[in-house]
Amino acid sequence: MYPCVDLEPLLKRVKDMGEAHLGEATAWEELPERVTPPRLRAAQPFDDFYAHEFTSLVALARALTGSATAEDIAQEAMVAAYRRWREVEQLDVPAAWVRRVCANISTSLVRRRAAEARALLRVGGMRHEHVELAPLDEDFWAQVRRLPRRQAQAISLHYVYDLQVSDIALTLGCSESSVKSHLVRGRAALAGHLSIDDEADS
Repeated sequence: MYPCVDLEPLLKRVKDMGEAHLGEATAWEELPERVTPPRLRAAQPFDDFYAHEFTSLVALARALTGSATAEDIAQEAMVAAYRRWREVEQLDVPAAWVRRVCANISTSLVRRRAAEARALLRVGGMRHEHVELAPLDEDFWAQVRRLPRRQAQAISLHYVYDLQVSDIALTLGCSESSVKSHLVRGRAALAGHLSIDDEADS
């Protein structure tokens, strides 16, 4: 898990950035249509939500990108949540929405870096910066980042958050059968390089 950090200055930064960009949204910030009516849900302070979710978001971003910018990605996801908190806090599972945003930002970054690396190779190349993960995790996450987008996200959510199929489906906004397919295919691809269990989750 990501090391403990002082969340207060990070929270202030999120709020400042959120206030500066109110009303803005990207394609991956779409909210689901079904939300619980506000009168049926108790308000949750954003500060509490941030404190509970931030370090796990950093771990998710790091798993998907292998990047020293994982904290920035988690911050960007939290800024998106802060900008739309009145709507987000009324979702059945606000954490699922912010995790989806974080996963989408992460995989978008990976695709962009891959494109940039290919472009550099075409013009003579530069060495791509390598960022170390914990030794026991490096091989596994390196292989995960080579998987197709949805497979990488499903695998990462399963191992970072220990989520079951139903929770991953809620987070990614897809069916449970699709999640099972992503997990099975992802594990099958990883099995050629690593020793992992290919059991079916429920």
